Amino acid sequence: WTSRSAGCGLLSMETHPAIRPAGFIVYKFLNSIFLGLSVGAVFVLYTPLSPSIFSAGGIGLALGTVLVATQYRRILVPIWFYRLSLLVEFTTLIGVVAVLILPLDLTLALFIYIGYQITFALGGYLVRCETLLMVSVDQLRKLDVAKQAGYLVGMAAAWAAYTGLAAFAGIEDRAAQVVALHWPLLVTEAAVIAALLLAFNQDELRSTSAPLAL
Repeated sequence: WTSRSAGCGLLSMETHPAIRPAGFIVYKFLNSIFLGLSVGAVFVLYTPLSPSIFSAGGIGLALGTVLVATQYRRILVPIWFYRLSLLVEFTTLIGVVAVLILPLDLTLALFIYIGYQITFALGGYLVRCETLLMVSVDQLRKLDVAKQAGYLVGMAAAWAAYTGLAAFAGIEDRAAQVVALHWPLLVTEAAVIAALLLAFNQDELRSTSAPLAL
């Protein structure tokens, strides 16, 4: 009976007032489209990197994740979730712009790799905050479905883009294809940031300082 009551409680709990559920789901849908579009591009961008860089990056990622976890008491609040989400998205936007304006060499590869490691280090924290903010099982279901749907749309769009660039534009060089794909990635990431800004209730963010908890 206790577990059944707890389950019913989660189903009936309301989303945190700092977040707009429908807007947040749209944000994560667009974010997942970006991820699906870009997932193949990183393998080309990382070509100049040596295996030792990935080993060092893995160590840095682990340390960064631990550092973030040690700050949970301070940052597990809506305003920090909002700020760090913006940090992740603007880091991603800078990386997209860098691909469009800089040569695809070792320096760019390192820049992109470090940026991704920063966002990955925050990944576990962001997922935990999503769960604590959305709370209800029904909203979490919609959120996860939107993420997977967006990822599938993004991957399908990437496949169509690469195929179209080769078949209709005569662009068969992998690096050139990746650079061309970053134009739609730029538009998508701009939409992601706009959706993120609209997904939060700014008044509630400023007035809420209590840690997130079920």
